[in-house]
Amino acid sequence: MTVLRGRSRILSALPAVLAVLWALSAPAPAAAAEIPWVTISPLTGTRDATPTTQISFLGVPATDISQIVVQGSQSGRHSGRLEPYATGSGASYLPYRAFTVGEQVTVTAVETVGSAHRSIGTSFTIGSLYIVTPHSGATGSTGATGATGATGVSQSFVSAPTIHPPMVNVTTPAADPALGDVFLTPAEGSIQPGAMIVNPAGQLVWFAPSPPGEQSEDLRVQQYLGRSVLTYWQGYIALGHGIDGVGVIDNTAYRRIAQVQAGNGLSMDLHDFVLEPHGVAWITVFEPVYMNLSAYGGASNGIIEDCVIQEIDVRTGLVMFEWHAIGHVPVTNSYSGVSRSPGSIWDWFHINSIDVEPNLNILISARNTWAVYQIGHTFGEILWTLGGRHSSFTLGANVRFAWQHDATLLPNGSVEVFDNEDSPRIEARSRGIDIALNTTTRTATLRHEYVDLGHEVLSASQGDVQQLPNADQLIGWGQVGLVSETSSTGTTLTFQLSLPPLVESYRDFRFPWSAVPATRPALVASAGSTAGTTAIAASWNGATGVVDWQLLAGAGASALAPVGAPVASTGFETLISAATAARYVAVRAIGAGGAVLGTSAAVAVGAAPA
Repeated sequence: MTVLRGRSRILSALPAVLAVLWALSAPAPAAAAEIPWVTISPLTGTRDATPTTQISFLGVPATDISQIVVQGSQSGRHSGRLEPYATGSGASYLPYRAFTVGEQVTVTAVETVGSAHRSIGTSFTIGSLYIVTPHSGATGSTGATGATGATGVSQSFVSAPTIHPPMVNVTTPAADPALGDVFLTPAEGSIQPGAMIVNPAGQLVWFAPSPPGEQSEDLRVQQYLGRSVLTYWQGYIALGHGIDGVGVIDNTAYRRIAQVQAGNGLSMDLHDFVLEPHGVAWITVFEPVYMNLSAYGGASNGIIEDCVIQEIDVRTGLVMFEWHAIGHVPVTNSYSGVSRSPGSIWDWFHINSIDVEPNLNILISARNTWAVYQIGHTFGEILWTLGGRHSSFTLGANVRFAWQHDATLLPNGSVEVFDNEDSPRIEARSRGIDIALNTTTRTATLRHEYVDLGHEVLSASQGDVQQLPNADQLIGWGQVGLVSETSSTGTTLTFQLSLPPLVESYRDFRFPWSAVPATRPALVASAGSTAGTTAIAASWNGATGVVDWQLLAGAGASALAPVGAPVASTGFETLISAATAARYVAVRAIGAGGAVLGTSAAVAVGAAPA
């Protein structure tokens, strides 16, 4: 089987429409070999580009692109400006006015590298968007910010009274605590939704409540411009996907240093937010558009949910690359039926993961086609399909998957998938699977299967598989609210924790994490139960290195001195009974070796948290 990888220069291997496109004014063969291909988005043949789309030129510096002509079949010629990417890898042409729905847009330009020239371009159609709002069939949590939920479901802290994360129950202690903390995004049930980090003992490290009505998803550690950062999606959920959402990038002090939004008038979806170290983000987008669905059993004025991948230059917000499922994958490949009900939206594809390969090809998962696709980054062509109605590979025993999530390419070339098998139910249990691909024989073979070793778990939605540095597999069971870690062969349970009933977490990850919050430690002080003592509750939301707490006390806020020996930290919040009746107190967070990590504000005994 021939598999194109990276920025392929082999036009004959592409669909005919691509081969015809840009033979215009081709340079001599020797010069052509020196000119890299430029990827132009919207890609040729895109059927539903947005009226406010930009034209993205990816592959050469902005100075190498000239003579841009953008012509709408109805709206005429569009002037605009060329804005370079911060990465230096291209530029976007931003038209000064919108295109007309239904029209064909043709773009031509000249790429110049040294003394060589090539005519380049694209042609696409403008679609008619159906606008989804947070009230369009919204699902998910209420975004409550104060309720503690049922007894035994949520945690409460004296020194952090505004947060109420769910309880976490560790049922199998971590065999290797050094593998890191667990990153969750609890939602649903009688809890406060948010982004949450717990240590291997299940103790809270950090919790950021979601704003009212919103949810947080896909919390993990990634790299941004040479630094470790915390990333997650935050926004509203409606019709099974994210809307009005943003990608949050926080530094190790939990300060927001960047934010990612979808471009071209679209909204960032929750399903994936992949950040590359050089400042590029890959995101998923759901784009409902009007389309004649009568040929598929739907309405002539139907609405279909196109799924879009966008590559975003984080520092400028420009779209570097855009790919649409419609036009690349036949809608007849869907296992999700179309409805004729007025206003219903056909969620035929449902993209739910992006994995950028080392050669820049893109691996995506589409839940409703039961398939994983490898996409070429230069022309957006489908290089191969794994699973579904028209697999490029013959599936070996027990390889078939359904309603899956989170496809990733492992270093050894195999593909890992979380196989839901539910909603509607196909098999009795969900599982993680590791599939070996042979591109010569076009066969897919099951290498390993990862199931819950205690009982059969069936997760109707969400979920992921993460290969850890020691080759253990971390399984996030999504809607079930369970996290399991197994040995590399799936035969031994090495760690497990669970959230309360009805509480879910879209994906779960495990990473080493070290952070010193920009905020100060918090404390509450009140008169102790015995005379001459003070009761202290101290915490520091997000701090990872606190070993001890040192109490400071004095007659005034500016006249404090240490009282007694440091007290060992007991988790997120430490309670201290101090032998002092001083009017003002504060605490120091002490790290390994006695280093002072942070000091709280001084508070009057009996005052509110500080």
